[in-house]
Amino acid sequence: MESASSPRGELLWEPSAELVERSRLTEYMRWLEAERGLRFDSYEELWRWSVDDLEAFWSSIWDFFEVRADGGYERVLGSREMPGAEWFAGARLNYAEHVFAGKDDAETAILHASELRDLSGLSWGELRARVAAAATGLRDLGVERGDRVVAYMPNVPEAIVAFLATASLGAIWSSCSPDFGPASAVDRFAQIEPKVLLAVDGYRYGGKDFDRRETLARLQAEMPSLERTVVLPYLDPDPDLSPLRDAIRWAELLAAGRGAELSFERVPFDHPLWVLYSSGTTGLPKAIVQGQGGILLEHLKKLHLHVDAHPGDRLFWFTTTGWMMWNFLVSGLLTRAAIVLYDGSPGHPDMNVLWDLAERAGVTMFGTSASYIAACMKAGVEPAAGRDLSRLGAVGSTGSPLSPEGFDWVYEQLGADTWLFSTSGGTDLCTAFVGGVALLPVHRGELQGRALGAAIEAWDEEGNPVIDEVGELVVTEPMPSMPVFFWDDPDGSRYRASYFERYPGIWRHGDWIEITSRGSAIIYGRSDATVNRSGVRMGTSEIYRAVLGVEAVLEALVVDIPRPGTEGWMPLFVVLREGAELDGELRREIARRVREQCSPRHVPDQVFQIAAVPRTLSGKALEVPVKRILMGAPAEQAASRDSLANPAALDYFVELAGALDAA
Repeated sequence: MESASSPRGELLWEPSAELVERSRLTEYMRWLEAERGLRFDSYEELWRWSVDDLEAFWSSIWDFFEVRADGGYERVLGSREMPGAEWFAGARLNYAEHVFAGKDDAETAILHASELRDLSGLSWGELRARVAAAATGLRDLGVERGDRVVAYMPNVPEAIVAFLATASLGAIWSSCSPDFGPASAVDRFAQIEPKVLLAVDGYRYGGKDFDRRETLARLQAEMPSLERTVVLPYLDPDPDLSPLRDAIRWAELLAAGRGAELSFERVPFDHPLWVLYSSGTTGLPKAIVQGQGGILLEHLKKLHLHVDAHPGDRLFWFTTTGWMMWNFLVSGLLTRAAIVLYDGSPGHPDMNVLWDLAERAGVTMFGTSASYIAACMKAGVEPAAGRDLSRLGAVGSTGSPLSPEGFDWVYEQLGADTWLFSTSGGTDLCTAFVGGVALLPVHRGELQGRALGAAIEAWDEEGNPVIDEVGELVVTEPMPSMPVFFWDDPDGSRYRASYFERYPGIWRHGDWIEITSRGSAIIYGRSDATVNRSGVRMGTSEIYRAVLGVEAVLEALVVDIPRPGTEGWMPLFVVLREGAELDGELRREIARRVREQCSPRHVPDQVFQIAAVPRTLSGKALEVPVKRILMGAPAEQAASRDSLANPAALDYFVELAGALDAA
């Protein structure tokens, strides 16, 4: 899978002695030795213990982070069965209580900016007061433990205030960003029958204003369970809310609770905290329910021990409220770091906007997606040119595999001392189970290691674990943040079918992964979108890496269409730079790159130019739906257009499928 001229695995970074000494992982390992008599001489030893002795590991996380709970717990793991593992039975706790535990009211909790708002901050004291006021307001609206509160809001502090208020009451949160179309929002929210809707009147993206009041009226009409709607004036300081029924303004929600004390309803460990959703590209999105205790423990572990958040740090991840990375970023508040929010386009007025924010906000950890890094590379962005990014020590990347060239770019642009951690996980567990480890080196194109408590393996077709080979990513032991259930799935059949159908009792995630002999990992993309040519399987990320190395190509999408009696048909679709032409020379250059960097078998049969790659609202390419359309499936069955960021991009493939049928 690798060309000799561009090898993976080159050593790019090693942690300094100072970083190792001050890391939270080192602190935790010393605590284990002092408090548990456990000594580990390497991260690999520590990881192995964490998955071999789950009860000892997760109880150590509970004690190390001083989890506050009523009544303790009967045992760490009552049942190991997947699905259905029982964690910390008997314990009653509250996620939001731990967000505020031990915080200095004068310190900064949140920094935020958007296309509509200048950079400003919110202290812990201000955040506490607003959450207390919002919780009082929600309680006055009749919200009780177990009720659902949904938010159609952008990535602004008010969304976090509302979430923490909801969690403090033991109510259940769910959100999506206001760029979701009304049908897509209804598909998600209506499933869980919310009592209260929180929303904005509109938003600004890419310099354009989008009024959302008509959409709110439609949401009200299609969700009969709604009793009240709370509108945050965001686009217009004084929006007309007369078309909406039972609507109040954000200020009215907070008014009754001014000066209220913040309290916390302690709930059972597996009590729902929030509902996340699968992409919903085919059929109704899965409503994934995760528990207060499971998310609390997983995120305490992840944000402290793997992101290595310290007091005074400023953590940024570019996300919307419709992606699990928003929930993950909010959990940065479980540490003593501040979190940094941005609402708007990462490309407006140009691709420098987020790097400008990093300088102004003093960002220490810059989190983004692999596609954003690729876009910066293509646009010739130079983050450090003319900016003081001296506080920026770490860069995180997720969403899709980061190419080796993406690794090169980060180190060329931000310096050899930068800790780059590429991560992989999923909405399903709301975490990354492979990724950053501050004690380990960074190798080109590789994720540093498997996360503590995450029993990740690569399995071959016979279900045997393999090393230095590509296999199915599986999780062989339960994790606390696995879904407690899917909403409206009373017998658990949809849950089991999603992860446990192929390997009963073993979580199959749906990605190709390679675990290297040194413990690092490589993600090759979705296993259900694999290209299989002459029996040689290859993840689409490898092909994209080769194709996107061509200067004229901005984006690409490849699918493998089976055709009886043949090797199949593998078309490649490319988005080109303005002025570029898909002529014979460019086709030959694309073929040469794929032949040399992948294999001769994976040279595309045909190359087509398209205007845009169809993507979900979270930015993932629609490989499987496009494949289904080209195999003859009706477009409405292959993908829900309302779940797409650019639904018109599907039209090309529908027309092509028609032309193929006619031929």
